[in-house]
Amino acid sequence: MLNPVEWLTDGVVTLNPLRAADAEVHLAGEDAELQRWLSGGRSTPEGVAAYLAEVERRWEHGGPVFNFAIRYGHDLQLVGTIDVQLEPDYARPGQANLAYGLYPQWRHRGLASRAVQLALRFLRDRTDAREALIRTDPLNQSSAEVARRTGFVLLTSADGDGSMDHYVRAV
Repeated sequence: MLNPVEWLTDGVVTLNPLRAADAEVHLAGEDAELQRWLSGGRSTPEGVAAYLAEVERRWEHGGPVFNFAIRYGHDLQLVGTIDVQLEPDYARPGQANLAYGLYPQWRHRGLASRAVQLALRFLRDRTDAREALIRTDPLNQSSAEVARRTGFVLLTSADGDGSMDHYVRAV
């Protein structure tokens, strides 16, 4: 696991590993948008506990997926999550995927963009990834806006067959 002095921060947003203590806030923050775009359905306390145990195992084993908490302010309030996925099946060699979501009350404040920038720093400093990928459903314009605001460009556009738009940028 990353040592706390190695947490990623820009002075406003901090990324650090999700942990079991985050379960209650994480579950409470899930709304219809997060269910639709990120989790694929309503979570349960048992499901979140199992997920967070898997997150901890991944950190202990060095990936290939790193699940970060997005924390805000000096009190490090949990406001969402961002995942850094190294070498997913759908990516080209040298690409890592970023997947993020904020709890409803924290959206539209620029926090997701800050988290993406910090995830890019993680990729640059801690991995061999050369490109970052953000996949969005064509209907999820909020995620697409975050990708564009953080310097990602549309690489491939979905053609109505249920596939995802792919945004890419150099690490």
